[in-house]
Amino acid sequence: MDMEGAEGVKVFIPESIQGVSNHLAGQIQMIWEVVKAPLIVPLLKLSVYISLAMALMLFIERLYMGIVIILVKLFWKKPEKRYNYEPIQDDVELGSSNFPVVLIQIPMFNEREVYKVSIGAACNLSWPADRLVIQVLDDSTDPVVKQMVEMECQRWASKGINITYQIRENRTGYKAGALKEGLKRSYVKHCEYVAIFDADFRPEPDFLRRAVPFLIGNPDIALVQARWRFVNADECLLTRMQEMSLDYHFTVEQEVGSATHAFFGFNGTAGIWRIGAINEAGGWKDRTTVEDMDLAVRASLRGWKFVYLGDLQAKSELPSTLRAFRFQQHRWSCGPANLFRKMVMEIVRNKKVRFWKKVYVIYSFFFVRKIIAHMVTFFFYCVVLPLTILVPEVHVPIWGAVYIPSIITILNSVGTPRSIHLLFYWILFENVMSLHRTKATFIGLLEAGRANEWVVTEKLGDSVNNKNKDASKNKANNNAIKAPVKKPRSKFFERLNTLELGFAAFLFFCGCYDFVHGKNNYFVYLFLQTITFSIVGFGYVGTIV
Repeated sequence: MDMEGAEGVKVFIPESIQGVSNHLAGQIQMIWEVVKAPLIVPLLKLSVYISLAMALMLFIERLYMGIVIILVKLFWKKPEKRYNYEPIQDDVELGSSNFPVVLIQIPMFNEREVYKVSIGAACNLSWPADRLVIQVLDDSTDPVVKQMVEMECQRWASKGINITYQIRENRTGYKAGALKEGLKRSYVKHCEYVAIFDADFRPEPDFLRRAVPFLIGNPDIALVQARWRFVNADECLLTRMQEMSLDYHFTVEQEVGSATHAFFGFNGTAGIWRIGAINEAGGWKDRTTVEDMDLAVRASLRGWKFVYLGDLQAKSELPSTLRAFRFQQHRWSCGPANLFRKMVMEIVRNKKVRFWKKVYVIYSFFFVRKIIAHMVTFFFYCVVLPLTILVPEVHVPIWGAVYIPSIITILNSVGTPRSIHLLFYWILFENVMSLHRTKATFIGLLEAGRANEWVVTEKLGDSVNNKNKDASKNKANNNAIKAPVKKPRSKFFERLNTLELGFAAFLFFCGCYDFVHGKNNYFVYLFLQTITFSIVGFGYVGTIV
């Protein structure tokens, strides 16, 4: 190294490398050219091949589901025709003795905004009062909320409803622990079936009359699952995006699983179980954050069947803040991956279910939908494809970059036809969320630090529909419960999601490079994806109406 006055420092490099500029940009360019051919290009080509293979797996899965759901809708008999189904008739002579005893479990945790509607909906179910046991499992840590919930239970008990307010000394096992503890109580031992409703769920009065006959007439059925309907789907763009994703899950995935293999993942709520099947499967376990899916897989491996009823619906609420949605998606992505890690060999060694059902559960239900679907969306369309712009020696075929994702998107859109005009933004939003879901999936597969993190999804209840009510009435109500309906907006820096902002910068750079040097015109997609990453990165997606 030699100093030359005002000219600064001159850096000498090995003579084997010729024509290197003294500027930093030139040195970076030189290093890039040196490592690109022997290292970057082969690795990127391998990444493209792996991404294309995953995209094909997801495409075949979606195509299979699309074909099957068409056949189901056209040729399959409705569940009432496929199974023994006899509605329970009111009998004056027998009274209520021909109705089985049903337990209703409502797990709660600081559910200030929704506890009344869920308890009220359960108490208004059309079922003989002496054949119904309602159990409110309150794990709340807020003493004010606990008192409010207990008083609501007492109010309904005074009307002749058999309702019990149940608390625990600790929250061990979270929801699974609460449900498990509830089934141990002596006053539920005579119950044959248990219906579970989360605190924001509102079943229709005829819910039990339509669901229970499947369990009575078919001793091999363990679970009847209803569909969710969302009371706040139109609140903001975030809730519309969620509705599109969840409607596909119910309209296609649940329906196909029920019709072909009598198996699907229990959704944790709005379903009714045969208590004997729960006990035979080993009861509730808290080893993952998806205790519902865990129980469903274990029950299925013991030969129990599940029925999904698309026309039996329960109203519920979608997370309307980005923070709540991200916590929910972490749990929903991390939990299944962690469960797959724990159960894959148990499924392989199982002797009670046929081979093709094992293939369906391992490959289709777990591997493609719970792992590959997240990873290919993120790695292919947010990492590999942008990198190929910087490395023109690596080519992505148009069928992988355009045709396959377009067809998959069209197939996904069948669940919510009313939102077809939002389809393009839904793609961009799902690509952004795939980063969060992929990270959670790896945490679950590796059983890393946040694998068992459980954050209860924030619910706002009917407050989202009451924005135009009298301000003084709202103020009085807020003072009465010592908290506002909506939490105040977080500070700016608390809203930031740095990982998403980092990818926004990366995609913006790739877009600019493609605009100047590229030939594929990917910059249009990259700039739009940059905007979406930025919106989520700054935490404002939940405010867009």
